[in-house]
Amino acid sequence: MKPIKFGLFAAIALGVLMACSTVSNAQDDKGEKKGPPGGRKGPRMTVEQEMERLTKELALTDDQKSKNKEVVEENRKKMQELYSNNSGDRAAMREKMQGLSEERDKKFKEILKPDQYTKWEKLRDEMRNEMRKKKGGSDGEKKDDSQK
Repeated sequence: MKPIKFGLFAAIALGVLMACSTVSNAQDDKGEKKGPPGGRKGPRMTVEQEMERLTKELALTDDQKSKNKEVVEENRKKMQELYSNNSGDRAAMREKMQGLSEERDKKFKEILKPDQYTKWEKLRDEMRNEMRKKKGGSDGEKKDDSQK
């Protein structure tokens, strides 16, 4: 009879320990969100990584590097603010993000030479397509629905 009572007591004690550890882990979170909404882990590249890619692909001068870095950092800051102030309206957020991208492109056009800006447009489109593929979306090409 004693081994059965000991086994029962051990099982109950183990169950209580497991339940308490689950509750304590849940309380450690303190309701803080980690990262932007939608489960994204933040930007795909750091500012430094993006600048390395731009420098390599566009053959930026030192002056262009510093100016472009300011633009990239400002754009990232505004995107972060947009994520943190997200009201849940995806269409409005998409529209604001497009506006920020257009603003960045306009500044890049002022900094870059015409041939560099053309390369930038191609690079930007490639990066967008890569992102869409990673998200499981379309390949970035618009489908023509008129041909059915």
